[in-house]
Amino acid sequence: MHEGYFDGSMQRQVLEYYLSRAASAQWITMSDTLEDDIRVVLKTGLKFLGRAAGIWKASMPDDAHFRKVRAAAEKIHAADPEIILQACIFEAVYREDLETTPVPAFVFEAFGIPVEARCFRYDDCVMTPGGNMPDISRPETQMWFYYRGKNYIDCGCEAFHMGQIHLYCARDRGYSAIGKVLEMLRAYGKAHARRHKVIFDAHSHSLVVNGRSLLDYNAMPFTRFPVLDRPGEKLVLVREGKSGGGISPEGVYEKALPFLYEYDNWGGRDKWAHAHQTEAELAWNQWWGGDQISWFAYQDCEARNRFLEYTFKWTAINNPDGYFAFPLMRGLGESFDGQERVYRLNNRSDACPDGFAQEDTAAALLRAGYARYRAFANPSMLDYGGKDVDDPQTGVRLPEKVVLYGSFQPYVGAVANDSNSEITRMYYIGDGKYALSFLLPYAGEYDFGISTWGTLSACVCEDGGLIYSGSGGKSKFSVPHDNMIVRITFTYMTNAIRIEMTE
Repeated sequence: MHEGYFDGSMQRQVLEYYLSRAASAQWITMSDTLEDDIRVVLKTGLKFLGRAAGIWKASMPDDAHFRKVRAAAEKIHAADPEIILQACIFEAVYREDLETTPVPAFVFEAFGIPVEARCFRYDDCVMTPGGNMPDISRPETQMWFYYRGKNYIDCGCEAFHMGQIHLYCARDRGYSAIGKVLEMLRAYGKAHARRHKVIFDAHSHSLVVNGRSLLDYNAMPFTRFPVLDRPGEKLVLVREGKSGGGISPEGVYEKALPFLYEYDNWGGRDKWAHAHQTEAELAWNQWWGGDQISWFAYQDCEARNRFLEYTFKWTAINNPDGYFAFPLMRGLGESFDGQERVYRLNNRSDACPDGFAQEDTAAALLRAGYARYRAFANPSMLDYGGKDVDDPQTGVRLPEKVVLYGSFQPYVGAVANDSNSEITRMYYIGDGKYALSFLLPYAGEYDFGISTWGTLSACVCEDGGLIYSGSGGKSKFSVPHDNMIVRITFTYMTNAIRIEMTE
């Protein structure tokens, strides 16, 4: 049986098979380059197409929208029936969309309400009058969500991204309303989905009730830290939080559910900011004055390829439960260059004249896979350990906090020479040892020291060397290539230091 097979249930290893081959394919079911998009999907080996269908604000009547989604899904599945298509149900509703959409009989019947001839009621959906945030605690919103989900399942979608779920659940005490809707869609999917199973994520680190996760995996955009000593709009990624655990929808306890990262979009590139703000102001203004995908698209082709490789490796070593959704398609907004544009991974050709040319890099990374880099991964927990641990031979209490510091720190998202940084705090891995893996985007020579207890009063920098005090005397290491993984291991009682590197 193929490792991607599922029918009716999906164990974690099968879910990770798809997440490890994931892409953000925003509105691919509406793409005017669908044939070339499918070519790229097959070439790269992508199996999970996130955000493939959905609306923020509708651009056509719903019956036409769902017809187009179904037709595109059939083409994609004809090319590779294993592919999972994800639909979106977002944290936005608009009066003109709801009040021109008739409520089908199946919605009334599903909620045990007498059937009547009417459209959805915008005023009965929103969190505040005149706003666009839906309130899932309201029955009309639950009906709207179920209506959209059922139709996407009928179109061939087997996954759902539920947007910023904590916003529209603000009044849903105990998450009972969203739990009800998700269970209704799971039940419908069990009977009618292509493989009798639908899965859910949302922008959340955890959505657990009574020990059970409402989501199959968690998902979030990346977090960045600007780099100011290099030319251009350079930045590095920083780990923020972790994926929560709980009993999965499959009934299995997971210490940490799988996690999916993406380059998000929310408004494109801010032209005003680029015209009026200083470099320092821009650096801290979102992603250099734009959203994530517009920043990425604005880099030159070589820089995009390098950052794609960086992101893949960064994900592998910084979150062993995490995966990266490659940007196959993502909206750039009108502010990118004055017209509505879409980032496409495709190489530029007659079939896709506005491709950004990352498909070869993505294909190579996906072929290589995560396993090689997972060997260097930091632990999944952010509880660093080393608490109330004594050396078994001497009885000496081991330090709870050990920090790796030096000139390399800004390139991993910390302040240079910060001996108390949480970003470069080392993990206790047992047997008196501490370790930290990090990805350096730039080749060069860097210095480092190790501060025990997070202070400068007792530091080590040489293998087996003596303790020193103060900010000087650090050792050096050289990184021969961009995007190299560095792992430093430190043994407290002997001051042994081991440095490993891999591309």
